[in-house]
Amino acid sequence: MSDRNIKAGDHSVMTVGLTGGIASGKSTVSRRLGELGAVVIDADAIARNLQQPGERGHSAIREHFGDAVIDPTTGELLRQELANIVFNDQVQLEALNGIIHPMVREETARLIEAAAPGSVIVYDMPLLVETGQHSDMDQVLVVEAPVEERVRRMVTDRGMADDDARRRIAAQATDEQRRAAATTVFDNSGRVQDLVRQVDEWWRLQGS
Repeated sequence: MSDRNIKAGDHSVMTVGLTGGIASGKSTVSRRLGELGAVVIDADAIARNLQQPGERGHSAIREHFGDAVIDPTTGELLRQELANIVFNDQVQLEALNGIIHPMVREETARLIEAAAPGSVIVYDMPLLVETGQHSDMDQVLVVEAPVEERVRRMVTDRGMADDDARRRIAAQATDEQRRAAATTVFDNSGRVQDLVRQVDEWWRLQGS
């Protein structure tokens, strides 16, 4: 365990940042680490909860972007409408990140504080590098896959248009930027079994 372990109450935990571009296979790694015994904090899930009606993230988004991104019947966030705005306007994307990311960090700190002594805390966050939070972690795991393969997955598995998929990839950090922050890079250019095997080996080394 590194000397930079974050203190949670009167005990220490090992913090691991997990990131990767959209459709890189990060969710597979996150799920496997949870199966192996890590405490996984899913930043996307926290962000989604913050955007539910009645939550503070929802209120802040409505105040900034207006009623055009709110369903008039249910009061829920119209995620596609919001995505259409922010992925075509860098200023608005930064505004959204400025609303949600500080709230996600606060909730993450609370979950770390509640962790059991000696836990391995995996912070699953797509924008770990973009928000600079990788520098707070003991280790940084990056999942990589070729861009064309990621586009194929987004088009085939998620039903996105090709240009929309490429726009979303372009809005995130590059592979080079994520790799520069990584302590370990997982290669997901092959089979899922190969990716899982890399994760298992990394986990084994943490206990050695």
